[in-house]
Amino acid sequence: MTLSIQASYLPADDLGASVSFYRDILGFEVRDEGPLHATVGPPGQPGTSLLLRPPAADPELTDEERATIAELMAKGVHGIIVLSTPDLIGTFDRIQAQGADVVQEPMKQSWGAFDCSFRDPAGNLVRFEER
Repeated sequence: MTLSIQASYLPADDLGASVSFYRDILGFEVRDEGPLHATVGPPGQPGTSLLLRPPAADPELTDEERATIAELMAKGVHGIIVLSTPDLIGTFDRIQAQGADVVQEPMKQSWGAFDCSFRDPAGNLVRFEER
């Protein structure tokens, strides 16, 4: 069986701010944008996308579930994405210079990864690893 990841979901309570972050700071393409969602992805990788959507847009969630998600988003522990780059220092410097919220500066982890991380406007953790 051959599988590939087509899309992954990240919560975005302010679609405009999230689209701006992924498009203007990370350089992603906006592939689709509507009133309740946006789809973005890295240039040259049309088969891989991120679906940005407010959690409150899901009609199957209860008010209690919406409140729980909002609390997790406010703490920055709800959504996580890991991206790879051949130049971690250059990527970090470029993103930091554009005012992104730095969580961790580039460092070598005990398990061998060389990585850094930022928060997107919705509080999702955006981690970069050098590959």
